[in-house]
Amino acid sequence: MSREAQANSAAAVVVVGSCMTDLVSLTTRLPKAGETIHGHKFFIGFGGKGANQCIQAARLGGKTAMICKVGKDSFGNDYLENFKKNNVCTDFVGQTEDAATGAASIIVNSEGQNAIVIVAGANLLLDSKDLERASAAICGAKVMVCQLEITPAISLKALKLANANRVKTIFNPAPAIADLDPGFYSHTDVFCCNESEAEILTGVSVNSPKDAEEAATVLLKRGCKLVIVTLGAEGCVLLSAKDSPAKHVPAEKVKAVDTTGAGDSFVGALAFYMAYYPDLGMEEMINRSCSIASVSVQSAGTQSSYPFRKDLAQALF
Repeated sequence: MSREAQANSAAAVVVVGSCMTDLVSLTTRLPKAGETIHGHKFFIGFGGKGANQCIQAARLGGKTAMICKVGKDSFGNDYLENFKKNNVCTDFVGQTEDAATGAASIIVNSEGQNAIVIVAGANLLLDSKDLERASAAICGAKVMVCQLEITPAISLKALKLANANRVKTIFNPAPAIADLDPGFYSHTDVFCCNESEAEILTGVSVNSPKDAEEAATVLLKRGCKLVIVTLGAEGCVLLSAKDSPAKHVPAEKVKAVDTTGAGDSFVGALAFYMAYYPDLGMEEMINRSCSIASVSVQSAGTQSSYPFRKDLAQALF
């Protein structure tokens, strides 16, 4: 293959992260401890922060590749098919007999709020050898995305590799851990967290755009170049080391049916814009990513709620 053909076939967005099978129950309210309640619907879907972000970028028309690990089980086989259906490169999706495919038990109430238990399973077996096998894909990408549903040391290793090869990086510290390795701050171009993650990382309680700015300021001092704090229906706050003051980017008001995976829709869309529209300006990228995430909350499920490019206003492209 010529160098030009290789460049054309390379994924522009590479995600190193998790795959989860979502086991979703819809109920009128969330149960209290020790309580059994009746739900009115159950379905199995595809989730995991890494895979969600990758699939949203792919549905917008991005060339994507996923670096992850699933079990050698029916959920793992189904996940491989799901990637192929969504045009995600599966060259670096490993299958293992040593653990089950990651699973998430999700309860969603009638307001669209959720409670989630995850069992990471095979996700925690993604290792340095897997990264080495995928290093050409990482180094050839325009944007690489990581989270914390795999072993944190592997996410950090991936960020360092991308960073050393001038690949733009997005890090989504979810689920957040209070004693995050300082390397995550300095090896990330865009550090994107939600209100609760920002609070765990900084100790600042985030209930408003002003609070989000305060938390983002703490993160910048730790070495971040650019911080986005997502605020659900309130949009996002953006703070850059190069450009103060903070900017609040509001989200359009919509009726939420199910907010599960909306943050991942946002990150996937942002990765797509950074890879394909690098001259847009971060504020406009965030604005468009918010619009895409607000479409995702208007239907049930995680990836099943993610819009395709053809279903979105062409002004977004």
